[in-house]
This record gives sequence, structure tokens and C-alpha cells, in this order.
Amino acid sequence: MSTYVKSFELRWGDVDANQHVMHSKYYELGAHCRMSYLLDAGLSIPVMLEHNVSPILFRESCTFRRELMAGEKVEVNLLLIRCRADASRWSVRHEIHKSDGTLSAIIEADLAWMNPVTRKLVVPPPVISAVVESIPRSDDFELPD
Repeated sequence: MSTYVKSFELRWGDVDANQHVMHSKYYELGAHCRMSYLLDAGLSIPVMLEHNVSPILFRESCTFRRELMAGEKVEVNLLLIRCRADASRWSVRHEIHKSDGTLSAIIEADLAWMNPVTRKLVVPPPVISAVVESIPRSDDFELPD
């Protein structure tokens, strides 16, 4: 898969008192895109629970470039920017583009896998790590030590 993109139409309920999309909604777009990728790749919640893993978020940051307004249509992509060889820790980037191609925001997130029973970080089984490794890679992808 060379690219993964989700399309969204921003709603009236997404705007703040300044009449532009609230900062928290950008993060929600990124999270929805990430989870959609996992689901589309076959990692439903029952599958993850069968393997005793669930994704967790360590850090998420957003650089805002251009404001978004209610009613605008946007596309959010998903790129793998860093991943340990065992896929236990991984980082992604989302770019949010307006319908005219203007870059509105860049979100970066650091993630890992946790066993939901023991509440401990784990190395995912091959069926899970294969999905992480299948995420389209950014041009600046890094394989940390």
C-alpha cells in the first residue's frame, strides 16, 4: 500500500467561538485515521483482544498551518515515521489537507502496544507487528536502534 487517506467533512459542532475548527478536533481526525487503518488491515478490537494487545498513545503533537472551518472537506493521511524492528514502539505522522491541497496541520504521535490484562507494555505477535510494518512509510522513515 503506497498511501492511506481518510476523507472527512467538518461539522458545525467541530467549531469554537472563533468560528474555526477546535484544536482538539484535529487530534480526533488523526486518531480516527490511525484506528481506521488498523481496522481496514484486519485488526478489529476482538482480534486485538484475542492477542492480548491494544495500542496506546505516549505523545501527540500538532503543528497548525491553516485554519479549518465548518463544512470544509479534508483528507488525512497516515505515514509511519519511526518503528522499532519488533514493532513494539512506533511513531506516525498525519498531514491534514484541505480540498484545494493546502496543508492545514501536521500531527505526530508516538505509540506502543499494551497487554490490556496485565497493563504492561508488550512486543506484539507477528500478526500485529505485520500490520504496523505495512503502514506506508514517510520519506524520512527511521529504524531506531
